[in-house]
Formats: sequence, structure tokens, C-alpha cells
Amino acid sequence: MATANDIRKGMAIDYNGDIAVVLDSQHRTPGNLRAFVQATLRSLRTGKSFDVRFSSTEKIEVVPMTLRKMEFSYKDGSDYVFSDPADFETVTITPEILGNAKDYLVENGPVTVTFVGERVVQVELPASVVLKVTDAPEGIRGDSANNVMKPATLETGISVQVPLFIKTGEQIKIDTRTGKYMERA
Repeated sequence: MATANDIRKGMAIDYNGDIAVVLDSQHRTPGNLRAFVQATLRSLRTGKSFDVRFSSTEKIEVVPMTLRKMEFSYKDGSDYVFSDPADFETVTITPEILGNAKDYLVENGPVTVTFVGERVVQVELPASVVLKVTDAPEGIRGDSANNVMKPATLETGISVQVPLFIKTGEQIKIDTRTGKYMERA
């Protein structure tokens, strides 16, 4: 058994008989009061997030998590199907669990999937992905003293700001954490 001081972002804990993932945690020691841990948890059963305050010495049961390297295979209706390249086992993941990660998924793109038991908790993308530009209108040249950008649509359907020299059909590298253009691929 761990104490509340050991809670870290990304851990899974047993909270009131339900498994919850820690989204954020902060250790606080206000003035003349006892220390406590303020944590934001997301229930795996309901999918809802909530804030909880633990005494710093409170006992917490940590639930083991497993990480698996997988690849995005295809979209099935509104769900996304991933496969393990080692044994070709497939896992179907809902868009709610994927969040913004679905905007950067390309066929056979590598991801890290976190499981608690048999349930998928989180999908982690690599730091950057290479995507093809499907639509990049001609930029209007003018004041070139500044870094002039134009909108471009990528193969996944998202729109990002790119430099004027990027043309339709080129491949570019996008930072998955910020969603911004990095460089040509």
C-alpha cells in the first residue's frame, strides 16, 4: 500500500471501489494546517473527472498498469482499431479515450496504449508525426519581413498554420503536443 504522497500523474488507483486514473496531483502544505494532496481523477467506469483531497498519510491502493506498443490500423464507424505488431491482436478504442490524438493518427502510425487490466486508459502519441498536406492554397506574398503563415489542411482533416512555401502534396512534420508545424519531412 502506498500513501497519498506517492500519487503521480498517470497512475491508476482504487478509489471507493472504482479504478481511477490520476490526471493531476499537487502536494500542498497550507500555513498552520496539515499537509494534503489535491488530485484530479478520472473514473474508468463513468469516464468523468473529479477532484479529491487526500490526507498526506492516507493509504492508497495502486492498480498495476501495462504499456503496449501498438499501431493504428483503421477507423471502424466512430471507433478506432489498433493492432499489436508482435501478435496482431486488435483493440478497439472510442474517440472519448483518444481525445485530440485522433487528429494525428495515420495508418500504421505507432502509439503507446496504456491498459489497466483489460481496459484501455490512455493512448500516447510520439512527440511528432509526418502528415501529408492535402490542401494548401497559394499564399499571398507581401510583407516578408515577418514569418508569414497560411492555413493548410492535412490528410487527417486538421488545419494547421504553415509557411508560404509549403505546397499541396508535400509531407510535413507536426508536433503532436502543440499541433504546430515543425519542418518539412
